[in-house]
Amino acid sequence: MDDGRLDMTDLFAFTTDGDRTVLIMNANPVAPTMGDSFHPDAVYRVNIDTDGDHRADVAFSFVFSPLQDGRQTFTLHRADGEQARSHEAGGREIVTDEPVAFGPEPVIVHSGPYRVSVGLRSDPFFADLEGIGNDFQWTGKDWGVDKNVFGIVLDMPSSELSPDPVIRVWGRISVRRDGRLTSVDRGAHPSVTAYFNQEDAKEAYNAGEPAEDWDTYLEPWSAVLAHTGGYDAHGAEQTLRTILPDVLRYDRSQPAAYPNGRTPTDDVETARIDMVSRGKVPHANIPPHTDLLSEFPYLGTPHPTPSA
Repeated sequence: MDDGRLDMTDLFAFTTDGDRTVLIMNANPVAPTMGDSFHPDAVYRVNIDTDGDHRADVAFSFVFSPLQDGRQTFTLHRADGEQARSHEAGGREIVTDEPVAFGPEPVIVHSGPYRVSVGLRSDPFFADLEGIGNDFQWTGKDWGVDKNVFGIVLDMPSSELSPDPVIRVWGRISVRRDGRLTSVDRGAHPSVTAYFNQEDAKEAYNAGEPAEDWDTYLEPWSAVLAHTGGYDAHGAEQTLRTILPDVLRYDRSQPAAYPNGRTPTDDVETARIDMVSRGKVPHANIPPHTDLLSEFPYLGTPHPTPSA
């Protein structure tokens, strides 16, 4: 919708040594230039499937007040079971009217077993996007090295989600227009829409549900892989099982490393280029960012002057 506030940039899921599950969803790829706050008419949502049917069993929904005098607050809802499958912010309130951080220091909110931090942070995404756009002629420049995002960081004891270590996670941003909540962005695996979806398919994709992904996208995405990497039908199907349905599968009994969950230092763009090219494109060798925090909320201090 030409609004950076509604652009979900990245999703992360990993655990810490204290057996806490960390979920991070970032939005707005050039914040605050493309939007100086969270959208007050939107629902920012992290969905978790705990039983393998690719439908939400737990959903954390964040809603925001209008920005006023440089201040904004958020409320966090947790919905379970059937209620988690509605895109509305439902269920019990975990956090109510806590501040969004716009300065260099994060605001960390504690509520029962949950820790939450929401606000402007350094973008952990690293990739040579200029080189990608120039037919993989690498420039050595990391597009994201000086960028900021609006981050939503939530962690909790792993048992708060499921006793089963395997979870499946995806994000969604919906906005209310003319009284109706419309899904405008959703996904889990990075760069999927950029490489696999034609422009005229993106709206339907963003409105869709992961449970429908395999039947809907196996054929057109197999055609993409046949074109970009010379895959046969069997090879394409096996490869697409990693990203279809578009949920981030995370076995928490194993170390997080994409595509088993995702940490902010995982080189996801190289993984996607290897997939679409069948390993024929040389690596760009762009390193992870060094400004990440070793403790909650993990995302780095925002840059003072983000580039447009």
